[in-house]
Amino acid sequence: MRRSRPLVLLFTLVALVVGGAAQADRGPGKHGRGGGRGDRGEVVREDRGISLNQAIALVERRYKARVVRSDVRQDGNRKIYVLRLLDDKGNAQVVRVDASNGAIF
Repeated sequence: MRRSRPLVLLFTLVALVVGGAAQADRGPGKHGRGGGRGDRGEVVREDRGISLNQAIALVERRYKARVVRSDVRQDGNRKIYVLRLLDDKGNAQVVRVDASNGAIF
């Protein structure tokens, strides 16, 4: 049994090295230019724009309404999120969000 201890330590060391290499291959985390939220909760835009979920959260906060339907469309080489909103009074409206930069129109 005493001989197995160095093997356990060796396997643990290998796992740590391999795990660190896998972490490095995934690219930047929340502090880099990857997706997700930054330290202060702001949306960090990826190089390829914002996700549909980020666009929905942005529009729901700005318009104080709920997104009840979403669609993704292509306008030339741009991806556009088309979001249908419904507020608490039953009013509906359609908002478009440019997926590359988060611009609402």
